[in-house]
Amino acid sequence: MVRITDLPEDEREHLIGKKLPPLGPRSWTKHDKPLTDMRVALITTAGLHFRDDESFDFTDATFRPIPCEEDSSNLIMSHSSANFDRVGFAEDVNLVFPIDRFKELVSAGAIGSLASVHYSFMGAGLMPNAYEQSTREVAHLLKRDKVDAVFLTPV
Repeated sequence: MVRITDLPEDEREHLIGKKLPPLGPRSWTKHDKPLTDMRVALITTAGLHFRDDESFDFTDATFRPIPCEEDSSNLIMSHSSANFDRVGFAEDVNLVFPIDRFKELVSAGAIGSLASVHYSFMGAGLMPNAYEQSTREVAHLLKRDKVDAVFLTPV
């Protein structure tokens, strides 16, 4: 892990500028539906995408869809940071995007089903409000896919 004092001044100032107050009260929702009947989506901020997709830029607030039926071993990572070691991802994508583990949970009957499409963002580059348009779009897509719950893997 890099110390903030070791970072270049512009990156250090960028990170210090992100020290924001909490977003407000948590918006947890109670479900009457058992987990065994829920449809689950995965969302990551690891900057994952398929080779033929447009890669993420550092200050990219867009998202990339990850269809459930695609082979997770074909995912690549655009995320780069002095604070992030990519070795684990290179060995097993499930460390940052546990899609194969969730497929196993569906097979075991522990969760109902997986969303048709999951989503990846590029984390760390922008202030939270920069993602508002993209997150609203993803929320609409998740609703259309009848997703009950989201598993977030922040990177």
